Amino acid sequence: MILYLAALVAAQPVQAAPVPSPAKSWPTSEGDVVLKAFRFRSGETLPELRMHYTTLGKPHRNAAGQIDNAVMVLHGTGGTGQQFLRPQFADELYGPGQPLDISRYWIILPDNIGHGKSSKPSDGLRMKFPKYDYDDMVEAQHRMLTEGLGVQHMRLIMGTSMGCMHSFVWGETYPNFASALMPLACEPIEIAGLNRMWRQLAIDGIEADPAWKRGNYTAQPVLGLRTAQSLLFVAGSAPLYYQSQFPTRAAATAFAQERVASAIKELDANDTIYQLDSSRNYNPWPKLEAMKVPVTWINSADDFINPRNLPVPEQALKRMPTAKFRLIAESAETRGHGTHTWAKFWKADLSELLAQPQ
Repeated sequence: MILYLAALVAAQPVQAAPVPSPAKSWPTSEGDVVLKAFRFRSGETLPELRMHYTTLGKPHRNAAGQIDNAVMVLHGTGGTGQQFLRPQFADELYGPGQPLDISRYWIILPDNIGHGKSSKPSDGLRMKFPKYDYDDMVEAQHRMLTEGLGVQHMRLIMGTSMGCMHSFVWGETYPNFASALMPLACEPIEIAGLNRMWRQLAIDGIEADPAWKRGNYTAQPVLGLRTAQSLLFVAGSAPLYYQSQFPTRAAATAFAQERVASAIKELDANDTIYQLDSSRNYNPWPKLEAMKVPVTWINSADDFINPRNLPVPEQALKRMPTAKFRLIAESAETRGHGTHTWAKFWKADLSELLAQPQ
């Protein structure tokens, strides 16, 4: 019987693996807003600060001539606005009838200070670049919107990871600028505990590499960057998903080594130090009562950076009466910290938030 079954299986025609659909190409526009005489909280200044952005859709103006359909999506540490064109995000949200249908909304995707095509240390100033923090980044976003793009009010501000934290800063600094906020994958507390530790160790790893030369390197300090990227890889990992996808030692080893080696090629050491350290002053906890508009805050249970057993959400909700929190259950499909970019897990929450009266 065993031999018969084996022969039967061998005789079956081999099914070709399904060919994935090509990535959808979304109609985008890109531009820059140059902010004159930008002053940082450190007291440092830049005569010109460049903020790059990508947009989808078109602005709509109400009877008073004001743009009323703008939505801003804020990326995480080391990312850019372009990450929100990936299928797991864009194809779930931007199409006809979807929550951020670009025939209805004007989507604004900035590259934040120190990232992408916006002003950053690797442009030339290296470690002499102003020591920006999250408050500076939000101020630059605000000036980009108001001075450059003519937006005086947002329909929605949402963000992932660092952008999640920016959403809380927005809610406290400009309580009525957006009709709603959707922070994804963060906590509204000071970056401390293990969250600060792994960031500091990544910075230390770069600065300990003799090739770094206090930021004046002639070639990227690869050993330091490997240390930093290895920590970033672990912090963003998804245990159940990785176990299901890489169930053998060889597969797991090869994947991790390839991912780290590939990512290093895209990094600049000084930019990475600034990106990781920019969270040092973040702490919205003392002013949570300033949050006035509807907030839908989403974390995932398999997030290493924002552990599910922290008591923060329960305590925070008591001080934010307009906020709703949901923890996405861990599964072999969730992506750890990166679940924030897989919209299928939370797009129903987004639709519900946008359906609330303004």
